[in-house]
Amino acid sequence: MKRLRWQILIVVLALVVIAGLLLWQQPEVVQQVVTVQPATGGIYTEALIGSFGRLNPLLNDYNPADRDVNKLLFNGLVRFDDRGLPLGDLVESWGISQDGTIYNFSMRDNATWHDGKPVTSEDVVFTIDIMRSEEFPSPPDIREFWKEIEVIDLDDKTLQFKLPDPFAPFLDYLTFGILPKHLLEDIPPSELVDAKFNQQPVGSGPYRFDHLISEGGQIDGIVLSAYDEYFLDRPFIDQVVFLYYPDSESALEAYREGEVMGIGQVDHGILGEVLKEPDLNMYTGRLPLLSLVYLNLDNSELSFLQDSTIRRALLMGINRQRLINDVFSGQAVIADSPIPPGTWAHYDELERVHYDLSSAINLLREAGYTIPAEGGSVRRKDNEALSFEMVHPDDPINSALAEAIKDDWSKLGVEVETKPVDYETLLSDYLEPRTYQSALVSLNLTRTPDPDPYPFWDQAQIIGGQNYAGWDDRQASEYLEQARITADTGERTRAYRNFQVRFTQEMPALPLVYSVFSYVVDEQVLGVSMGPLFDPSDRFGTITSWFLLANRPSAPETTPAETPTETLP
Repeated sequence: MKRLRWQILIVVLALVVIAGLLLWQQPEVVQQVVTVQPATGGIYTEALIGSFGRLNPLLNDYNPADRDVNKLLFNGLVRFDDRGLPLGDLVESWGISQDGTIYNFSMRDNATWHDGKPVTSEDVVFTIDIMRSEEFPSPPDIREFWKEIEVIDLDDKTLQFKLPDPFAPFLDYLTFGILPKHLLEDIPPSELVDAKFNQQPVGSGPYRFDHLISEGGQIDGIVLSAYDEYFLDRPFIDQVVFLYYPDSESALEAYREGEVMGIGQVDHGILGEVLKEPDLNMYTGRLPLLSLVYLNLDNSELSFLQDSTIRRALLMGINRQRLINDVFSGQAVIADSPIPPGTWAHYDELERVHYDLSSAINLLREAGYTIPAEGGSVRRKDNEALSFEMVHPDDPINSALAEAIKDDWSKLGVEVETKPVDYETLLSDYLEPRTYQSALVSLNLTRTPDPDPYPFWDQAQIIGGQNYAGWDDRQASEYLEQARITADTGERTRAYRNFQVRFTQEMPALPLVYSVFSYVVDEQVLGVSMGPLFDPSDRFGTITSWFLLANRPSAPETTPAETPTETLP
């Protein structure tokens, strides 16, 4: 047996040695690594829904198509990433005084206008003077805001802002496009609306104005060319062409005909058809557009709305995922907070209130209501029924939302009468005078990356402000007021976390969904990326990284496989 074991061992060792020698003599394995490197060149053409207006960043508030183009032509002092954190744009650094009332900014030395002139602090002061001029059609709130701010150009590349009081969201107001003083200083603010500059703009962005495309006196498109001296990265794509179309359907047809490579916005009407296009890549991003149901907490006729248990039951009784699927065609996300998800101020560990019909009914019972076995409205011992009116904007989306919510609440025994009204009437006759019972509305927080929920939920805004719910909660207000006066992001994050927890506990309004923006480009456009958005034009935030052409190595790089080491027993 001992001799046999030695023989077996010798055989095994021999096999190991032979296997090692065979591996040693195997031919070298070559791994091919092919890298695609972006190359300069090409023309990208996109369909914009709408029409040409004025290519002036101070005049594009009401024309999204102009904002899309101006995003490539002009820069602000700061910009924001997709989490809502500020980054330098025309400025490279800034400092804030300890009391939060003085902001000092250093501008980039290499920032130039498309005519080669340097961008200076004088351009910034000039632009702000236009915005606060009574002769220029700035939004009234913006005009009044800038009238209270002292702006000082310390030198050509250094700016100082003095605020009357600490105001942490101040950076949010510095994204406006800067205008060139040397080209516009001789034009009175009242005449800027019709200035020739608005059709032949000179900006400082990654693309410069090239020419308009027109026929029969109508502007059908605009051509932009890459600006070689752009202070950040020169774009890879040489030209961007925007063509205007009246609606999404005609834009989709233009893509099918090969006229364009992208569609600026995909609405519900063409979503199904777009998804059938094999060569179109879709990008989606959350917008800060919140649909919610206001409940009038100060209506003495509806005392039950002042009960947070009832309010929680009402939210628990809404099938929000069904709303997303049926009304928004999947283009929305559930809202758990008045602060958008994906932003630095959103509390990710916040309690989620899920659709749960049986739990909602149990909450109503805890609040003293009886649910009739034979169906019908729930009532308390004093025979008070859970019945109220819900006003809503008279448009297809909100009308469908209102009816779906009404249907969900009927399963709880809650009776709701829906009332469609136009937007102006909803605001002037219901929200502002607080005469509504409940209201389905959309809070449009686009172009405001800093969340600042103060205007909608602080006690001070109940009378004359935008706290339409009438939420009179000292604890929540303290968190909002604290976050407004401290510039420290960590402290603001904690304050907003506490506010959101309090909001979820009290549920002063019922958050429904955040809308989603959908954007499509042909698969031959590479390098495209898109995160959460604060405005649809933010989809161009990474356009300097997009490319149509690529340098491919003539000979692939080779990486020899690891050579096995011979090991003898």
